[in-house]
Amino acid sequence: MADNGANKMWGGRFTAAPAEVMRKINPSIGFDYRLYAQDIAASKVHAAMLARQGIIGAEDNARIQDGLDQVRREIEEGRLEFSIDLEDIHMNVEARLKELIGEPAGRLHTARSRNDQAVTDVRLWMRDAIDALDGAIQEMQRALIERASEHRATIMPGFTHMQVAQPVTFGHHLMAYVEMFGRDRERLAGARERTNVSPLGAAALAGTAFPIDRHYTAKELGFSRPTENSMDSVGSRDHIVELLFCCAMHAVHLSRINEEITLWCSDGFRFIALSDAFTTGSSIMPQKRNPDAAELVRGKTGRVVGSLNALLMTVKGLPMTFMKDMQEDKEPLFDALETVQLCIAATTGMVRDMTVRPEPMRRFLDRGFPTATDLADWLVREAGVPFRDAHHITARIVAKAEERGCTLGELDLDTMRAVDGRVTDAVFAVLAPEHSVQSRRSYGGTSPDVVGEAIERATRRWL
Repeated sequence: MADNGANKMWGGRFTAAPAEVMRKINPSIGFDYRLYAQDIAASKVHAAMLARQGIIGAEDNARIQDGLDQVRREIEEGRLEFSIDLEDIHMNVEARLKELIGEPAGRLHTARSRNDQAVTDVRLWMRDAIDALDGAIQEMQRALIERASEHRATIMPGFTHMQVAQPVTFGHHLMAYVEMFGRDRERLAGARERTNVSPLGAAALAGTAFPIDRHYTAKELGFSRPTENSMDSVGSRDHIVELLFCCAMHAVHLSRINEEITLWCSDGFRFIALSDAFTTGSSIMPQKRNPDAAELVRGKTGRVVGSLNALLMTVKGLPMTFMKDMQEDKEPLFDALETVQLCIAATTGMVRDMTVRPEPMRRFLDRGFPTATDLADWLVREAGVPFRDAHHITARIVAKAEERGCTLGELDLDTMRAVDGRVTDAVFAVLAPEHSVQSRRSYGGTSPDVVGEAIERATRRWL
């Protein structure tokens, strides 16, 4: 072909150069270069299968295998300069392979398309990314469990509607996040299972007339099996959407714990302190110590959720099978995974770094009448009062304490008995927050002993 600027990738079909804007909007090498290892691994297995099936010769396969190894070394050593004119990682690798080994490189693409090649690479990348993400969440769970074990008897206020509700232990509070993050890991495990199927051999959309062995390539690449339908193989992106949902849900959970870290550091709480490693100062106020790491994790949640929304909007109206729109699947995928990994690392660091302050936690329990439920329960248990009646009696007693500006434990017996004569001085034994947490011994409750049992179960299950 004459050197007229036409794209040589497409042979004789195109005779004119693409518009300059196409050189900007069309290439994906700026982000899919991350798939080089997966692309080369899949190509090596594909070539081995072609030779095994007698589709290409053994000598060609050997040269392809050696050439692909050389290409990978050049990429890893930073010696291969990618070209946007070759659009993507697949064509960049193939072009360099041709420079190295000549004609046999042209046989590598037999019985496959960039459509199944790209989806195979992404699935391989996702599998590794899910494993890395699972490991990072597990390490965060480990940090939470370790801190929960230290503070399974440290009393703090539990809140509903951001109002003091009942006493709990700090260890119990931290273990709530261990459970949340455990469900995130379970979702990831399911996503990995559905990701771990091989589309290689689906070709452009209809399969191939060559006698390939898709079960062989699936097994060699560590997939559980080949995909069932060639059109679905290249025309679906729900495996990526599912992983992005997992990332978004996990980011929301990360945001919740970091919201609490931010609150706990604030002047209104002072439940914890973070060191210089995870805080910043103010450019004008020298006294400030800002929990910026926690705030940034909270802020980046919108970015991860945005990646999920972006891909959902991309695929929502696409007919079968491959459309160029689908090239937009990779940037949100890469960005979401990198963002979540960063947020996990920051959160794990803060959990390990934070200094817990039991005294402010305990003092907070002098407000909000957190043992009112214990008083109502005492009336049910000791005086035989139906709970609904006990609830009303307790509310009237709380009103008396509120009028006098004291806690329930500081309210005198005569005032209580004026509300209901069945109250005795034995009630004072249940009005201390320490008694309240000790009494919550139901499965999953906040009693230090029960929390200890939960820690043991979580350790066996998650670590």
